[in-house]
Amino acid sequence: MRYAAAYILITSGVLLFLNISAPIMIRKLTYTAQRNAILDKAQLIVSTFSNSSRLDAEVVRDATQSINDLHTTRVVFTDAGAYCIYDSLDAENNQERLILYPEVTMALDGKDAVYIRYEDGVIITKAAMPIVAYNRIIGAVYLLERDADQAALIDSLQKMFFWISVGLELLVIAVSILFSALFSHRIRGLFLSVRKLHGGDYSVRLPERGHDEVSQLSAAFNKLAKRLDQSEQVRKQFVSNASHELKTPLASIKLLTDSILQNDMDQGTMREFVADVGNEADRLTRLSAKLLELTRLDSQPHEEKELTIIRPVADRVLRMLTPVARTQQIRLNLDCPEDIVVLATADDLYQILFNLVENGIKYNTSGGEVWIRASVTADSIIIAVEDTGLGIPDSEKPHIFERFYRVDKARSRKAGGAGLGLSIVYDMVVRNDGSVTVTDREGGGSCFRLSFPNHPTPEEELP
Repeated sequence: MRYAAAYILITSGVLLFLNISAPIMIRKLTYTAQRNAILDKAQLIVSTFSNSSRLDAEVVRDATQSINDLHTTRVVFTDAGAYCIYDSLDAENNQERLILYPEVTMALDGKDAVYIRYEDGVIITKAAMPIVAYNRIIGAVYLLERDADQAALIDSLQKMFFWISVGLELLVIAVSILFSALFSHRIRGLFLSVRKLHGGDYSVRLPERGHDEVSQLSAAFNKLAKRLDQSEQVRKQFVSNASHELKTPLASIKLLTDSILQNDMDQGTMREFVADVGNEADRLTRLSAKLLELTRLDSQPHEEKELTIIRPVADRVLRMLTPVARTQQIRLNLDCPEDIVVLATADDLYQILFNLVENGIKYNTSGGEVWIRASVTADSIIIAVEDTGLGIPDSEKPHIFERFYRVDKARSRKAGGAGLGLSIVYDMVVRNDGSVTVTDREGGGSCFRLSFPNHPTPEEELP
């Protein structure tokens, strides 16, 4: 309503100004026309006496016929002493009467005089002009006109402007209230939706009608609500999956410890049970570490990227995983030139390669192989991690980077996996402006292909 009141005040001011200024301008134009007309009549009268050496009743009487044709309300002639010679309103009493009107006085001083006023619905116009003959003022002519028609026209125009303004103002009031109510309704709906969103209802949506600012705000709100809804679903799924993953080893530890406490066991059996408890504790440790890594990726700001040579990082990954590979008779291979550089933090690149190679070892066959290959194109740095395992079904590939997702749940659980490694890989690759895809390797197995932007760098800037 404040917006409506502002519009109404502005339009009221404009219409008030028009109602004041328009009649003034009309009167001014009318007065100018009246002034010019009466001066023209006076000039016409004066011109008839240009050859007269004197001004008397006989000379004036000869000119009265032409004067009557001018349709003037009153005509007065005076001599040079301001004595009345002829008065059209009092033709019988013209002598020995002084005409001391201001207009006549100015005319006898040699000046044209015009006075116009609006009074009682009539425009009154007075004018006086000197009568000059042989460069000598011999008298003056005074004209008076009362024009009711022009006054009525001005009155009608003024009334017309007033009623048009009243109609326009009523229309402005109605339209302003209507649009303000519609606008307030939309803003109120947005406010209520924000309150619902604040209360945890992420399913709320606003209608997106039109292309104005409120529609754009509604579209932005819907996008925010959709993202929050998706984030909430992911959070709930994450919490559910994390609880499930933590519950399994905890239940195993509980079962094992109860068995130890409730049964008499020999030393060998007890050692086996304690070893199983240690394995489950190790599994909890690995799961907690990965959860903490995911939390760090989600909450901490990105570290500043740096130029990192790929080969030393890949060598370190293979050295760390060689003992694990030997136990499963897996051969690790590296095909990476010495000078390939990627713009990414060294820690992130190490974690990415470590997780991919570790998966390649876990889900491989005895006697299989894992490769790390790197190459350069005009626009990209390509790192491929390949294995000779069983591969990933096409139906599972769109989901493998989701948190806690496992292709073969029984085998993954047996191998100690929680479905977080590839999710960590995906997050780290994306935060370093890269992309990761998975395809089937020719001859069997899987190929994870990492692509990072190629940033050619002078040699002196290399690490």
